[in-house]
Amino acid sequence: MAKSDDPSQTYVRFLNLVSAIKGLPDLDAVERRVLDVLGGIWATGAKVTVLEAMGLAHDASPATVHRRLKSLRERGLIDLKEDESDNRVKYVVPTNATRTYFAKLGQALNKAARKTTD
Repeated sequence: MAKSDDPSQTYVRFLNLVSAIKGLPDLDAVERRVLDVLGGIWATGAKVTVLEAMGLAHDASPATVHRRLKSLRERGLIDLKEDESDNRVKYVVPTNATRTYFAKLGQALNKAARKTTD
């Protein structure tokens, strides 16, 4: 029988909690991976250009990532912001919907990490 503090069980609890959250966007694996990587970069305060973002998923082609960026933008999960000095450069930026998405995932992670013996 698995202990409640077993990290694998924490992860399973997290996955179960995420699947139960209403209102989360239905993302495919590439969209989720791209958004996760972007979130990690944004958390450091760094900017990411569209071209840089296209190279983030090492298991997907730049064209595939570009299509997923377009899909994420259509869903309101990312936006593009022109560089102030060069309008050919566009940065991928988070939206309020992105922040809400990460907040809900963070809440699920916190809940899953709490011991079930509470």
